[in-house]
Amino acid sequence: MNMRNQWPVLPVMAGLASGLLTGCGTETGGSASDSSSVVIGMSDDVLATDPASGYDPGSWLLFNNVFQSLLSFPKGGTDPEPDAAESCAFTDTQTKVYKCTLRDGLKFSNGDSLTSEDVKFSFDRMLKINDDAGPAIMFPMLDKVETPDEKTVVFRLNTPDATFPSKIASGAGSIVDHRQYDAGGLREDGEAVGSGPYKLDSFSDDEAVFSVNEHYTGNAETRNSGVTMKFFHGDRTALRAALREKRIDIAYRGLSAADIAEIEKADDSSSSGVEIIDGTGAEVQHLVFNMDDPVAGQLGVRKAMAYLLDREALVEDVYQGTATPLYSIIPAGIGGHNTAFFDTYGARPSKARAAAALQADGITGKVKLTLWSTPSRYGPSTDEELKAIAGQLNASGLFDADVKSVEYDQYEKDIAAGKYGVYVKGWVPDYPDADNFTSPFFGKGNVLDNNYSNDTITGTLIPRTGAQSDRTATEDDYGRLQDIVAEELPILPVWQAKQYAVVHDGVYGLEYCLDASTVFRFWELSKG
Repeated sequence: MNMRNQWPVLPVMAGLASGLLTGCGTETGGSASDSSSVVIGMSDDVLATDPASGYDPGSWLLFNNVFQSLLSFPKGGTDPEPDAAESCAFTDTQTKVYKCTLRDGLKFSNGDSLTSEDVKFSFDRMLKINDDAGPAIMFPMLDKVETPDEKTVVFRLNTPDATFPSKIASGAGSIVDHRQYDAGGLREDGEAVGSGPYKLDSFSDDEAVFSVNEHYTGNAETRNSGVTMKFFHGDRTALRAALREKRIDIAYRGLSAADIAEIEKADDSSSSGVEIIDGTGAEVQHLVFNMDDPVAGQLGVRKAMAYLLDREALVEDVYQGTATPLYSIIPAGIGGHNTAFFDTYGARPSKARAAAALQADGITGKVKLTLWSTPSRYGPSTDEELKAIAGQLNASGLFDADVKSVEYDQYEKDIAAGKYGVYVKGWVPDYPDADNFTSPFFGKGNVLDNNYSNDTITGTLIPRTGAQSDRTATEDDYGRLQDIVAEELPILPVWQAKQYAVVHDGVYGLEYCLDASTVFRFWELSKG
């Protein structure tokens, strides 16, 4: 089973902002009483309307607006707060028993009451179905869910997990109506019944239409009469044309670096009627090394690559400034971040240090190496990026590197079979915590398939950070973990995305839809 399908479709400018964004109109142009429906264009598809299955960015966008979770992330914040719940807390010192009390008067969009029975049903159902494309993999620690009464839910964990509140605040914690869903199978009619701020009126291959849920009880205050999502299925040209022709109000996810640069140029030179919203993102991309590979498995080879990688040139030449260099496995803006790779290998390429690393490992002559890519899964510029990295390695005279690109389905099979020595992976977090950038990669049964394991990380650091309810107290352990990874080099961080969306004049509130929580909040949007 894969974490968020391991590495979801991630256009470069579709990262998740780690703070409030700049360049967007403030909330002065409309209210729920005078705003109309907002139309959003998106390159991604929505792969599922059933939260027991969907584990991709498009599906989670739908879940976060149609379904409620017990907790949710406030705009601009990364600490979960009660939503469908009135209160939640660990009731033990070991972070193994988590109790929530529900709000009064909760109802689903069809008018059915929401009680603790629905919460238990939702989690039990997700785990029972255990869909390969679903979020059940996030809850190996969940032993059982108890419901002492209609308003009380108790989660009993088999291992301590201080990040459990963040996990249930994500799309994975979506609550479904037990009367409307099969306990043992997925819903396949394209419909959804939730208790969130919006209800799904219709869903097709090309669009999803949402209206305000009159039965909603929660924190959100809607500022529009509804939202329509238009799906462009990876067609950036069509997305750009729809924006230009004003058939959509917002272009979110899918414009290339060149598109953004073109829009910025037009915006500078004339009154284009659009604004570009940008900000630091938590989406990351790495080179991954197969530690059992005869070439990439040699530490000297990996160190030489770390000394030669010019991230600054890469993000400027390939991504035209729509990403920033990444020098650690935990991105900037996430608690616990350090700059381990910058401290160890520097920011500027060093042929001398790369040559010394190879020599220290007894490697003579040019290193023949293939960098494996996949053309679109991690953004439209991935192949170009890998070719640029190969060019940097070859320019040193120490490598003879080439690039091969394989369609994603075959790419994943080949990685699992150990056929690649060096390959590219991208990642967007399920929840905004350092745990989500470390446990999936370096914990037991990690999603990288790169044959790397470190006993200190798996036996001490990950369990200890996972059990620490005071997340600020984990910084030293996360710092040590990042230093170990920088020294042993199972992966090489490349870039951290900036986030971009383009909005027409007169559309407001987008700055509250794009932050480190990864939640795109329909209810914050308005037109005036």
